[in-house]
Amino acid sequence: MKIWSLSIFLSPILVSALALGQQSPQSLVDAELPSLLAIYKDIHSHPELSSHEEHTSTLIAKQLRAAGCAVTEHFGIYDKPELKGYGVIGIMKNGDGPTVLVRTDMDALPVEEETGLPYASKVTTRNDEGKDVHVMHACGHDAHIAAFIGTARALAKLKDQWHGTIMFVAQPAEETGNGARALLKAGLYTQFGKPDFALGYHDNAQMQTAHIGVTEGYTYANVDSVNITVRGVGGHGAYPHKTKDPIVLSAEIINALQTIASRENNPIDPVVVTVGSIHGGTKHNIIPDEVKMQLTVRTYKPDVRDRVLAAIDRITKACATAAGIPPERAPIVEVLKDQFTPATYNNPELTKRLVAVWKTQLSADNVETTDPTMGGEDFSEYSLPDHSIPACDFWIGAVDPAKIADSKKNGTPLPSLHSSKFAPVPEPTIRVGIIGMTSAVLELMKK
Repeated sequence: MKIWSLSIFLSPILVSALALGQQSPQSLVDAELPSLLAIYKDIHSHPELSSHEEHTSTLIAKQLRAAGCAVTEHFGIYDKPELKGYGVIGIMKNGDGPTVLVRTDMDALPVEEETGLPYASKVTTRNDEGKDVHVMHACGHDAHIAAFIGTARALAKLKDQWHGTIMFVAQPAEETGNGARALLKAGLYTQFGKPDFALGYHDNAQMQTAHIGVTEGYTYANVDSVNITVRGVGGHGAYPHKTKDPIVLSAEIINALQTIASRENNPIDPVVVTVGSIHGGTKHNIIPDEVKMQLTVRTYKPDVRDRVLAAIDRITKACATAAGIPPERAPIVEVLKDQFTPATYNNPELTKRLVAVWKTQLSADNVETTDPTMGGEDFSEYSLPDHSIPACDFWIGAVDPAKIADSKKNGTPLPSLHSSKFAPVPEPTIRVGIIGMTSAVLELMKK
């Protein structure tokens, strides 16, 4: 259902553009939406897991070529050589000028869809561990792709208003956090040039359609995955005094790790230490030899990250020493370096500049200042570790305003990103994605 009409976008810029006979992002959207909605439904119905985006990448490459881009397919090099690179790079040149990177992600999730949509995914496949899983676009990457293609089409028709080079990047494997790194490892910036700016977006499962939201500064967190193997001395459950119980020790470690945030960290520097998985033992009356735990650790600042990871190692091993675990059975603490996603930092000056544009394009009431999140997003990789490339990753509202009002009234929670019941309202989400991204590019590359 169409939530709102084109009339809400008749901003002063649009009126001026029409008076001068110029096209604008808004004036191009309606003509493109029918085909973009068909693309969206195709991708939604045919989701693909991270590093397996074969159909999706082929579709995007075809659409970028049709928009006038020089396209490179099968781009990306992973640390695991068995993974294929399905990145797509589209270069649109229009004379001398700045280079702007525009990114979308492509991958879906191992989730069984429960939206009830007529185009809902029924896909099942085998994952990299050999398990049969359902697959669903539960994070809205399908809407991102449709808006990405719409942006390429719009900018191809607006070449009289910009100059320079646009680097369209369709990135695989965002959900596993290694897709952007694979593109950079393959030579994204050496082969296609280092951009002057990097832009990305993500749909928001708590924000109403027609809105854009953005945060200055840190907006997504550093994400680390940590494995801990707690080693003890197993034995019979009836004789615990003859063992060193790793299950009891694991419980003590879990509680002690929470003091990192509550007692070791400056309260104004966000930290999350979550134990998401714990496995140990096989039977009621057997004390096992070891317990395995998996942690996700979230921080913003590099020095805070270093301190937290060091504290996890220190506390874990100190608890084991206090429990009488011999040095040769000390816990093994492993930070998975290949799964690290750095924090996303929205350049404040760039963000302010784009907010002014969006307020003109969409009205000030439709542009929100959003809170940072402890979620992760590997868009951060494109700005490089020193943030030397100014970057901005913004939110696109994806929820029917009536559902938000009902949720506030009745307390019923809205489906979150990654929920089996989440899907963006396609037309307004894609529409604002195109207008938001196209107007941002025009601002940065204007003649």
